[in-house]
Amino acid sequence: MDLISNVAGPEGPQAGREEAFHMDSAYSEQAALRLQRGGQRPGGPGAWSKGSLPKFRIPKGRLGLTKVGDLSSQDMKKISALALIELTALCDVLGVDLKRSKAGKLKAAETRLFGVPIEALLEADRKALPSTQVPLVLQALLSCLEKRGLDTEGILRVPGSQARVKGLEQKLERDFYTGLFSWDEVRHNDASDLLKRFIRELPAPLLTAEYLPAFTVVPNIPDPRQRLQALHLLILILPEANRNALKVLLEFLRKVVAREQSNKMTLWNVSTVMAPNLFLHRGQPPKLSKGREKQLAEGAAEVVQMMVFYQDLLWTVSSFLVAQVRKLNDSSGRRPQLCDWSLRTWLRRMHADRDKAGGGPEAVSAHPQPTPGWMEKESGESYQAVRNGASN
Repeated sequence: MDLISNVAGPEGPQAGREEAFHMDSAYSEQAALRLQRGGQRPGGPGAWSKGSLPKFRIPKGRLGLTKVGDLSSQDMKKISALALIELTALCDVLGVDLKRSKAGKLKAAETRLFGVPIEALLEADRKALPSTQVPLVLQALLSCLEKRGLDTEGILRVPGSQARVKGLEQKLERDFYTGLFSWDEVRHNDASDLLKRFIRELPAPLLTAEYLPAFTVVPNIPDPRQRLQALHLLILILPEANRNALKVLLEFLRKVVAREQSNKMTLWNVSTVMAPNLFLHRGQPPKLSKGREKQLAEGAAEVVQMMVFYQDLLWTVSSFLVAQVRKLNDSSGRRPQLCDWSLRTWLRRMHADRDKAGGGPEAVSAHPQPTPGWMEKESGESYQAVRNGASN
C-alpha cells in the first residue's frame, strides 16, 4: 500500500474530496518516507481554512478499527506511553520543537464543584455512582444546554448575567449533590457561562498543563495530514479522565455546530469562543504584542476546530499502536483487554462475519475487528493570548 499517494499538500485537498488517513504504519515513518520521495519538509506556520477542513477517511486494515473505549484502562496506558514515543519521533522528523511543561502541584479547592481537579470530582461522584467516567456536574451542564439551548441564537457566544451566574454557581455548590438544584430555572446563556467557567476554573487545563504547550505547536505544522497526526497522538496521550471529559465536551460542541442555521454559530465561531477556556493557564506569561497575541489566539482556535471536526478520527486508536500493544501483551502471556460490553459486541461481530465467510473460523479469528464505541452516558506566551478572551 502506498502510504503517501493520497497525502495532500499544505493547502489541503479540494473541497469535498475525501483522502485516506492511514493508521497501519507509524506516522513518523510516513513522514520520513515522504521526505525521501521529495516531499516538502515543514518549516513554518500554516493556517487552516476557516470555511472548510480537509476530509479524511480511515481505511479499515487487518486489525479493524479500534476506538479508545474498546480497550481496557490497562491497555490504554500502554497506548498512551507508545503514543508519546511516536509523537517525539514525528516531531523530530518534521523539525518541530515538542514543548512540554512540568505539571505543578494542585492546590486543594475549598469548593465542591468549581475549581476542583477532574480526578477529585470523579472520586466524589463514584461514591454514589461507581461507573462514572465524566464528572456529574459537567454532564448536568451539557445536558441542560442540549435539552433547551442548542437552537438559541449566539449560544456560547452571547454572555449571560454575571450576577445570575454567580448566584447559580453558589447554588450549585450548595445544592447539586443534595438534588435540590433546579435546572429548569437556568437560562441558556447563563448555563453556557457556567460551562465555560467550570472548564476555565479547573486547577489544571483540561488539556493538561504538561501537554498544553504541545497542543499550541500543532498549528505550526503546515501539512494538514501531519498536523492531524500530531493532534491524534496528543489526544491518546491525555490522562483517561481528561480525555473522557474532553470527549463529551466535543460531542456537545458538534451538536451546537449542527444547529448552525438556528443558532448562527459556525464551527469557527464555536472554536473561537471555546479556545480561551481550554487553553487557559494560571501562570504569568510575558506580555505580548497585539499582533503576536492575535496569531496565538487564532492558533488555539484552529486546534479546537480540528478537535471538533475530527473527533471521530481522534478517538480511533491507530492500528500500528494496537499491534505494538499486542506484541507487548503476547510477551507477557496476555492479549489486549476489551471492555466487557465491547467484548460482547466484538463476539457478535465475529459470529456474523463467520457466517458470511461460510463458517471458516480462521477468516475472522485471526484478525478481530472491535466495534467502534466509547462509553455509557451516565508555558508560555500562547496562554496570554487566549487568556484575554476568557472573560466572556
